[in-house]
Formats: sequence, structure tokens, C-alpha cells
Amino acid sequence: QVQLVESGGGLVQAGGSLRLSCAASGRAFSTYVLGWCRQAPGKERELVAAIMRTGGTTYYADSVKGRFTISRDNAKNTVYLQMNSLKPEDTAVYYCAARQGTRLLYRVQDYDNWGQGTQVTVSS
Repeated sequence: QVQLVESGGGLVQAGGSLRLSCAASGRAFSTYVLGWCRQAPGKERELVAAIMRTGGTTYYADSVKGRFTISRDNAKNTVYLQMNSLKPEDTAVYYCAARQGTRLLYRVQDYDNWGQGTQVTVSS
């Protein structure tokens, strides 16, 4: 198991940027596939980005492609989500997720470790 703690959320104007961080405790961070998911009020949780163990392969939802960048630093046990050109529809609670494995995970239900979430609010 790995414990995940997100930070970096906040209020930003449309067009602005935020960088989310997720610090992990526990062993073998580099054996985990990582993802960032979000959940807006009244909507289902959705996966917005995922990254393989070494960071060489990534996935992005169409809604964030070209604006968000996921990265990881295995030496620091941390995964990041750089969010640029933010839109009001990006407003949600953002969650860090993880699962040990050897393939990229594309579904929310594939992840079995979750952080507590951090609120991102984009004003118009």
C-alpha cells in the first residue's frame, strides 16, 4: 500500500495555471502506475491523466490534452499535474491515484490507492 497526499489546489482565473503535487509514502513508489482523476459536483469521477512507472508513457483525456502535463519524480516519491489554460469546466476535486502494475491504467476503477483530494476552482 501507498499513502498519497495531494497539494497545490486553489482558486485561479480562467486562462491561469496551477501545479498539483502528490507525495507518496511507503515503499516501491517506482512500481506504481499513477493517475490524476477529478470529480465535479454531480458528476462521476474521471481520469484526466496517467503515467507509467518510469514516466516514459503517459495518457491524457481529450478534455485536457495539450493543456495538462503529468510527470513524476521517483527519487522524491512525487507525481505532478501541471495545468495550463485552465477553464471553468476544470473546476473539480482532483485526486491522485496509484496501483502497482506494469501497464498504463485508463479507468478510475483500476486504481486502488487514493489521496484525499484537493479542490481546484477556476473562475470565469
